[in-house]
Amino acid sequence: MAHADNNNTSCYHHAASLSETEFEMLKHIIDIPVLEDLRLSECSIYTVPYNLRKVNEEAYTPQWISIGPIHFGKQELKPMQEHKKRYFHFFWERVSNEQGMKGYKDYLEKKEEEIRQCYADKFPSISKDELIDMILLDAVFIMELLLRNSCWKSDTSKHAQEYKQTKSFRQKHSDDYILTQSWLSKDITRDLILLENQIPFFVLQKLYESIVPEDDKKREHASFVDLAIEYFAFYDTQMSSSDETKLILDKNPSRKQYYFSGSIRPSKGKSNKHKGSKERCKKPKHFADLLRYFYLPTNLCGNMGCANHVLRTATKLQESGVSFEKDVKRRLLDITFEKKPILSYFICLGCLPYLNHFKARFRIPQLKVDHTTECVFRNLIAFEQCHYPEQPYICNYVSLIDSLIHTQHDVELLVEKEVIVHELGSDKEVATLVNGLSKHVVANSTCYCETINELNMHYQNIWNRTMAKLWLVYFRDPWRASSTMVGVVVLIFAIFQFTRAVRQLFYPS
Repeated sequence: MAHADNNNTSCYHHAASLSETEFEMLKHIIDIPVLEDLRLSECSIYTVPYNLRKVNEEAYTPQWISIGPIHFGKQELKPMQEHKKRYFHFFWERVSNEQGMKGYKDYLEKKEEEIRQCYADKFPSISKDELIDMILLDAVFIMELLLRNSCWKSDTSKHAQEYKQTKSFRQKHSDDYILTQSWLSKDITRDLILLENQIPFFVLQKLYESIVPEDDKKREHASFVDLAIEYFAFYDTQMSSSDETKLILDKNPSRKQYYFSGSIRPSKGKSNKHKGSKERCKKPKHFADLLRYFYLPTNLCGNMGCANHVLRTATKLQESGVSFEKDVKRRLLDITFEKKPILSYFICLGCLPYLNHFKARFRIPQLKVDHTTECVFRNLIAFEQCHYPEQPYICNYVSLIDSLIHTQHDVELLVEKEVIVHELGSDKEVATLVNGLSKHVVANSTCYCETINELNMHYQNIWNRTMAKLWLVYFRDPWRASSTMVGVVVLIFAIFQFTRAVRQLFYPS
């Protein structure tokens, strides 16, 4: 005991003998307030974590143009800097407002600290003037690009396809190297959705509201959000053109409000446990955030949870009688499993026309897979991992599709049902792509927990698997079902006739 007291005393004297410099150093290390600049809640633009980047570095790296400070100054991206300057010159001629441009630059200088806070890395090596000049050039380039893209689409939609070949069309767009080269235009659009290639959305919105002339703010472009939606409509899997985008927004005002606010409303008719799951409305942080909103349904409920078991594959689910159905009208993440409690016991009758109530219907919005799909999903996943760890809806969707697809045969089934449409070389490539998306992705809960549990319970029911086998053999299509029904009627008639003959034989009276 005395020995322990001596040790304590020795330690105390040793601490007391620290030099003043060492004591100040120790005090500085444990002084928590010095970290107050790390306001992580304000960050929205991140460097992709190393474990995700190493899986496919190309998917996170800009190929043609750098936006913002993360990839600024890279040698391979410098050629596009000249095009940025050309677009700046075009925009200057468009607005003809020197005073307004100076006012906008003053606005950026006042917001310099707020802009830095949007990045996880604060870039101390970049001075205030360098950052402001960089953001100004990038913002003007993006604005001019989106305005020119809108004009390009308007010209091509108002006139016949042959108008592209006329002299007036060529003269009007002859100075635009980006839009006239379709491959380059798509590549730059791809670069603008990368998580590391973003600038804050409020910077662009301010430029649109305060500088862009009213003549360029068309009726359908009430805000910068409208203009951005039109530009990125290619990545909206349910809308392939700006005309379709406008049509849906005009017919569904709630959808327009959804894009403006980015809100997610809970589903109607759900149980009380879903009440209060409404997310707070927010505006997009940047283009990657806006793209994420493209895929979220307006009535996505916030009931996150953990599934009891891993979802079975598509072929296994089909063997239990699950009917896969595409849906081209729903948002990408709006996946449902529907079946009638009693009627679904006779799923073999579901193949007959107008008897959908007998089916166990797994309704999945159609997924279009092309050469940009992996890049889009990887960046949205990385964004959710960094910014939305409690709302990993894209991660949940990718995990669900990954569970459905284990082999090429699963892809073949989903392609046959048109749930997946792809432009890749083979179904095996689709399986490899999907299976690689979830690598190193962490999600502690899923918004599809109820759907997964219901599907697994359906699969585990022996009666469902028995009826499914009956369906696959005798009721797989209307022709086979009709033949089976005719056979059953003939069999019943034969039994009736046999019974009648036996009765006449033994009881002639």
